[in-house]
Amino acid sequence: MSTTSDHLTPHLDADARRRLEALVHELDDEPERISVLFPAVGRRVARGPSDADDPDGVRHPRLEDEARVALLATLADAWRDRPERFDREIAELYRYGDADEKRGVLRALSAIDPEPGPASLPLVDDALRTNDVRLVAAALGAYGARHLSVEAWRQGVLKCLFVGVPLDAVARLDERADAELARMVADYCRERTAAGRSVPADASRVLERVPWSAADRPEDGGNRRTETEGLEAT
Repeated sequence: MSTTSDHLTPHLDADARRRLEALVHELDDEPERISVLFPAVGRRVARGPSDADDPDGVRHPRLEDEARVALLATLADAWRDRPERFDREIAELYRYGDADEKRGVLRALSAIDPEPGPASLPLVDDALRTNDVRLVAAALGAYGARHLSVEAWRQGVLKCLFVGVPLDAVARLDERADAELARMVADYCRERTAAGRSVPADASRVLERVPWSAADRPEDGGNRRTETEGLEAT
């Protein structure tokens, strides 16, 4: 396999790498076979967590994610002079794929070089409308951090708190978190506290970044209208 593929598949063992290499060769010869090869990765290459402490692949790619990313990197290289063709193909893979395949597409958006352009942003938007923690986490990888508007990115971070995605899965959180996000998270914490519900510990990662006045501290409560209404139902 190429050095690029090796870089994208650090957790595949030697046998899985050989099986993936066979698929890569098929794709090199006939890029249009991606629609057949991509769904077959779990069966033909490998399946399972790359980290035993992250069985669902929320923080880190699973083995099948790594293999699918390598296939899409191969496809991107094959169609380097036709990026619109690549964009259409990954949109189709996402649209018709199951949750594992959708996650593989989202992971690839953040991993392949050069990074796909903003034409694939609707896939990220779609993932953020789900309540699947695996898709929400993958949507907020490096690609989402680069291309989502500041408003959409903030809502994505808030969605993570709603559905239980750990914030260490969010790319560039420390770089992009701002006072407005902290205010939104504070409102969310007040809402949870008023309803007698626990507040996610991860909320502190955002709140601690902003100096709060006594009047604005989340624990002081408040009657401001929050911006989290309806988010749990999206």
